[in-house]
Amino acid sequence: MADPAALDKWLPVDLYVGGIEHAILHLLYSRFFVKFLFDIGAVKFDEPFTRLFNQGMITRHSEKSGKVEKMSKSKGNVVSPDELVTLYGTDTVRIYELFVGPPESESEWNDRGIEGIFRFLKRGWRWTLEMKEKAGTEDDPAMLRARHALIKNCTERLESFRFNTIISALMEFVNFVADEKNAGLAVSRETVDAFLVLIAPLAPHFSEELWKELGDADSIFKQKWPEFNEALTLADAVTVVVQINGKVRDRFEASASAPDDELRKTSLALDRVKKNIEGKQVAKVIVNRNPKGNSALVSIVAK
Repeated sequence: MADPAALDKWLPVDLYVGGIEHAILHLLYSRFFVKFLFDIGAVKFDEPFTRLFNQGMITRHSEKSGKVEKMSKSKGNVVSPDELVTLYGTDTVRIYELFVGPPESESEWNDRGIEGIFRFLKRGWRWTLEMKEKAGTEDDPAMLRARHALIKNCTERLESFRFNTIISALMEFVNFVADEKNAGLAVSRETVDAFLVLIAPLAPHFSEELWKELGDADSIFKQKWPEFNEALTLADAVTVVVQINGKVRDRFEASASAPDDELRKTSLALDRVKKNIEGKQVAKVIVNRNPKGNSALVSIVAK
């Protein structure tokens, strides 16, 4: 019925993305067809897809019904992206759509935040062109951490379709590199390249154009996905927030490698803390660290 080599190469499909309404249509048909073919020995697999992802609906207020409903021509609540593309460009609109919320959730459409996405891309564009002449062969330690943290965030979130949080990580990176106080940090070409490769799936025109501006002949989509070193994603310092009976009283900076006992002693020695626990008995001092390694919470229970 089919070339076995072709079947082995192309099937089963790695990923099926579809709306939940297709569960009783395309998805159902394809599963039954494959199960029949499997039963008669025509294929070696009994499911057509190895992974299924149902995306959420985009909704908008309908003048006809007076309700917020799924976009539909019949409801008169469809928005054409053409005007936004003309004003801001395809990649801005693409990233804004991905930034609206988790892809599996229903989201109501509005275009109030698109200006922020446009500014983010412009800042990233300016920084990349500036680095065309300034980028060297090595990174400042802080820049190296920022790069590896970005690669880790994008890589892990891409696998779970968390595009909105990938964009948040890219925004944080651009804010960091474009901050005036970080202007003196050494930046390597490897870091610039990594930024462009990571944003390429979300903003293909933006990244390809800048890739050519940097003098690369091959397409950015032929480049290897960057890798991260877990040890290099960890911060050197942490911000420690000190609570007394659930209320924040102070905060301080400490070494990321400082043991919990040191954080407890430093917290109890703070003037504001001593003032608030004066005359009370300290029952507990609990240290909780953020998994990202950039912050910690010291909770003091005093009676």
